[in-house]
Amino acid sequence: MTVSASGDRVTIAVAGKFDFQLYDEFRASFVETAGIGVTYRVDLADIEYLDSSALGMLLLLREHAGGDGSDIQITNASSEVRRILDVANFGKLFQF
Repeated sequence: MTVSASGDRVTIAVAGKFDFQLYDEFRASFVETAGIGVTYRVDLADIEYLDSSALGMLLLLREHAGGDGSDIQITNASSEVRRILDVANFGKLFQF
């Protein structure tokens, strides 16, 4: 996972398996940021696997960023990952 931040924008790029083993690292990538008023971009271009704990981590990020008022963009999701996000109704919670 790589994180880059500039001003009020934070990009989190996840690679490999996006599962519970990344919980601490994923949480650390945003917990120190302001949350509300920050634009988050989660780049999923290099993930090979996504499970329910990853969905939970995305929801934690959404809560930190202000819930319904959050500005989170999920980018570069493969068609398989996008299908999982659609089944979980994440299209109603996040921008793609």
